[in-house]
Amino acid sequence: MEYLQKLTGTTGTGTKLNTTFYLKSKNSMKYDISKRTAPEMPTLGKGTECIKILLTQASKDMHEPLVPMLFPILGAHLSASEFQYPDLTWKEICGQMANLVAESGGNKGQLSHLTEAICRNMRQHDEEEYRKLVNWQKQMKTKAANKEKPERPDVAFWMPPADLTNAAFLQNAMALEALGGRTQYLNLPEVEMADRIGGGHKQVSHLLRNIYDRQRAGALRATAEGVTGNPVLRVNLTVSSTPSATRNFYKSELFNGTFGRMVFSYKPRIGRNGRIPRLGRFTDEFHEELGGYLKRLDECKGRFIIKPLNKLTDRLAEDMATLADLADDDMLWDVSKRALVSAWKAGCILWVLNGQVWTKPMGELVEWLVYHDLWSKMHIFADLLSKGADVTLEAQRRGPRNMLDSLPDTFNVAQLEALRIELGKDKDGASGQLRKWVFRKFITYSNQTGLYSKTKEYLGDV
Repeated sequence: MEYLQKLTGTTGTGTKLNTTFYLKSKNSMKYDISKRTAPEMPTLGKGTECIKILLTQASKDMHEPLVPMLFPILGAHLSASEFQYPDLTWKEICGQMANLVAESGGNKGQLSHLTEAICRNMRQHDEEEYRKLVNWQKQMKTKAANKEKPERPDVAFWMPPADLTNAAFLQNAMALEALGGRTQYLNLPEVEMADRIGGGHKQVSHLLRNIYDRQRAGALRATAEGVTGNPVLRVNLTVSSTPSATRNFYKSELFNGTFGRMVFSYKPRIGRNGRIPRLGRFTDEFHEELGGYLKRLDECKGRFIIKPLNKLTDRLAEDMATLADLADDDMLWDVSKRALVSAWKAGCILWVLNGQVWTKPMGELVEWLVYHDLWSKMHIFADLLSKGADVTLEAQRRGPRNMLDSLPDTFNVAQLEALRIELGKDKDGASGQLRKWVFRKFITYSNQTGLYSKTKEYLGDV
């Protein structure tokens, strides 16, 4: 049994954070998203060898922050497969987006080193594509104005530069679709670079949602040369940013779905230990070992159903509903649904990396990814999320709060209504909340006394 504690701390920018969230149950969820420290990553066991190999090249303080960032990069190698989600829809592994958040000088640059290691074959492919373009441009310059110009070669970049424009991004998406639907991967060292790709900050929110949902670009327009096209956006994306830049970039995107679609991995400021972090050496042996795993991703084709992963995802969905019901927090529930999809996609990648075999440590890592994402979101944006609530008093609290634990072991409806008013919630929602708690067997109702009592299972007495 686990008792989650009251936390008084700060967000990434020093904003006061006061989160109270308790869960007491015989079958407690593993992780506490209210603590100041991040949920501890499980031991990487059988089936996670590729992740362990990659972490040998990172300093120890960056292991947990970097793990969620690895899956969009790895997933860009998995472009010809579909996997069935528990809702029975088929999903490609594109649309993965993750944002690494740490203070300036917090070793975020290690992500780029790992990116280059994972994407060596992409770089080699793109160098040949660049040579085709350069040769074409030379031919264009040498032809007289009255001479027939050579056609632009069919080129498609797997890992375009971070500073590409919106027009170049869409042109590349069209080329990739024409050549078989390969996923392009973008690594943005600064979050503001996304504005350039989207054609401006007002457009970037729509673009990110389209990327996550694998929608078409919405770029069908006529020009002097004809119709430009409307490609499916098969994109994986990683971003690095400081807490202040992150909050500023997403502050207008917290309630339109963009925020929930992005996985966040937050590294809080750590103490001054005076030691320079040591990186790996990226030896030939390392690249050869990693290459064997990447080959499995590149060669994976077809449609697959990973039953143990889907069973885990169903169970985690129930946990997320419990978490949201205890806090009566719709925002937490909405965000958790997309956190589940992102972690499920990571599970699909792990399954392919492990030779299409599922293991318990893989499931443990997938579960941790869900809670780490939620923890990161709450600790970076808690106060901003509260300020966006329907009731202004909601801004007084920070993060989700388990209201049942704030009540005595035996209580009446009026006590819950008073607590809801204190938290800035409508007291009329008390009856629905009580029905959910009874259904989940957190409480029982006595017709004789008219009182509700917490169950022994909830209290952890059995």
